[in-house]
Amino acid sequence: MPGADHISAILEVQQMPAAAFTIDSMSTAILLLLLALTCVFLMLNSRGKSRLPPGPRPLPLLGNLLQLRSQDMLTSLTKLSKVYGSVYTVYLGPRRVVVLSGYQTVKEALVDQGDDFSGRGDYPTFLNFTKGNGLAFSNGDRWKALRRFSIQILRNFGMGKKSIEERILEEGRFLLAELRKTEGKPFDPTFVLSRSVSNIICSVIFGSRFDYDDERLLTIIRLINDNFQIMSTPWGELYNVFPSVLDWLPGPHRRLFRNFGRMKDLIARSVRDHQDSLDPSSPRDFIDCFLSKMAQEKQDPHSHFHMDTLLMTTHNLLFGGTETVGTTLRHAFLVLMKYPKVQARVQEEIDSVVGRERLPALEDRAAMPYTDAVIHEVQRFADVIPMNLPHRVTRDTAFRGFQIPKGTDVITLLNTVHYDPSQFLTPQEFNPEHFLDASQSFKKSPAFMPFSAGRRVCLGESLARMELFLYLTAILQNFSLQPLGAPEDIDLTPLSSGLGNLPRPFQVCLRAR
Repeated sequence: MPGADHISAILEVQQMPAAAFTIDSMSTAILLLLLALTCVFLMLNSRGKSRLPPGPRPLPLLGNLLQLRSQDMLTSLTKLSKVYGSVYTVYLGPRRVVVLSGYQTVKEALVDQGDDFSGRGDYPTFLNFTKGNGLAFSNGDRWKALRRFSIQILRNFGMGKKSIEERILEEGRFLLAELRKTEGKPFDPTFVLSRSVSNIICSVIFGSRFDYDDERLLTIIRLINDNFQIMSTPWGELYNVFPSVLDWLPGPHRRLFRNFGRMKDLIARSVRDHQDSLDPSSPRDFIDCFLSKMAQEKQDPHSHFHMDTLLMTTHNLLFGGTETVGTTLRHAFLVLMKYPKVQARVQEEIDSVVGRERLPALEDRAAMPYTDAVIHEVQRFADVIPMNLPHRVTRDTAFRGFQIPKGTDVITLLNTVHYDPSQFLTPQEFNPEHFLDASQSFKKSPAFMPFSAGRRVCLGESLARMELFLYLTAILQNFSLQPLGAPEDIDLTPLSSGLGNLPRPFQVCLRAR
């Protein structure tokens, strides 16, 4: 028989609150879970470690966050390449990523082994919205089908042809009319440039351009500009490392996804209008062609052409066709104001080759080597998308003596390509001579990848190059760009770097020539 003291102790335990056991059990479970995750992480990290590219030792869950500054991920990754070489491994949180830097390394991956590196890696700020759908962020057979279709349709509607040049020239006249309204007074050119550039891709997608005060166009510009800015800030970079954590926290990234939703709704309304007036025998634009393709493959269970795919692909084309060219033009304005002698020499070449009676045309480019070199150097120096969108290896890939497992995300540092000292004489300086030979003829550089390279090269590269030449020459033919202060005080360093290199805000005065 137990004693009285023993019985009392048993009764006390029986009367203890159940919550005490629950809390203790939860704490134990959490500790065991963390221990298990740590063991799994270390096991995965050590597996095949000798075959992976080298890199800093990661911490469980955090990865290499302590070696990376979320407010300047680009600089951190570039510095690590100087320590670990042109191919190295980092962990963005728990996600393993291989980083490539320098022209030769990036070229070997994206061009020489293009098939191996043709996948699209995770980019959480976009993935949250696209769910891996659409032209830019899909993979496998879906991506191949969408890319084939999109290339064909865009060509049918003039991409790379004389007809699209005529659209750009027409839009250029509308832009010049808007710029004349400034009457030489200071203004921020961001919005007017974006509206004009966006109208080109809008005319291909929606079938017509918009007036500059059309609410749909204004909404498209605001949403795209705002999202590009957010994704180029530390908040955007941090979300790409810890999306599951930031999904629970307040911050600008919340606005990012609201903007995505509003853009999707705007596109969906336009698609419904197209459905109501669709004539399959006479497609008016990209949306019409996609709807017709959907109808043709309606009974095919393996078809990649569905409504959500149309919405995501349209968004991808709008985003890419609006922001990159508009941002590059703003960088060009800053450069030309800082270096007035460069601006004057471009204007002399325009006057000599084209004159003032007509707008410059693409056929003039061959006779304008200095202007062509300046535009290329602006793109190199501005480096608008410095880290590229992430790639992914599509199979176990041998690369430069290492083994990269299938499904590994790959970041290609395009900034290290465009600033590679083995390819450019003065990479840290703005220097049009980088694209001119001894006879002052234009020369191409293989280390020029503002639109990426290989299988995932930007679909709108030819359109963007046409826009940059025709817009910039038309503006400089009609105006001189004047800064508000001294040219030497203009700061060309980006305001922030993330998805894009954002130029610092500025105002300009346009003096009629």
